[in-house]
Amino acid sequence: MDRVLTLPPGFRFHPTDEELVVQYLTRKVFSHPLPASIIPEIHLGRHNPWDLLGVCEQERYFFNLREAKYANSSRSNRATGSGYWKATGKDKPVVSSRCNRVVGTKKVLVFYQGKAPGGQRTDWIMHEYHLASPNQLQMLLFDMQCGGGVAPTRDWVLCRIFKKQRATKMDVEFMNQQSDDVRRPSSPSGSDSSCVTGAGNGEDISSSP
Repeated sequence: MDRVLTLPPGFRFHPTDEELVVQYLTRKVFSHPLPASIIPEIHLGRHNPWDLLGVCEQERYFFNLREAKYANSSRSNRATGSGYWKATGKDKPVVSSRCNRVVGTKKVLVFYQGKAPGGQRTDWIMHEYHLASPNQLQMLLFDMQCGGGVAPTRDWVLCRIFKKQRATKMDVEFMNQQSDDVRRPSSPSGSDSSCVTGAGNGEDISSSP
């Protein structure tokens, strides 16, 4: 496993889809130097999402070697000890702003506990990033101007794993109260306009994503 860089308190690793594909996955696949040794290698099939160190507190990133589900098959094996990752929706293209070309794709998967196809859906989400075809990456590799191979070395993918936060009953009641306050008609003329309401008090009450 690669040596993992520990960030100082207050620092966060929040790369864009383009940065993950161009600066990390492309360099990993073509054996170019990485910007930082911050993304470890794992064998995804040996880990349940809740067992991954630190993933409960924040989203985590991993390099994973794609494993075929069957011999001579292009389908990936995403089973683990307690369940499996299931793809949902369509793959999203990742476009380089530098050359305006598709450099990869992002696949969204949900973790299910139990045996397929009757597993129970959980709140664990994975974004799996794949590179585009080698021909589409030649211009990008030339622009990067860094040492390393010109052909893919291994079939790496990059995974972002996190747990989706569910709104609690208290959160729902609070947001409903805020909506009622917004829809409530303003005070009639002649009232004391200098009063400060206790609900907002000038603070930003929007919840973080």
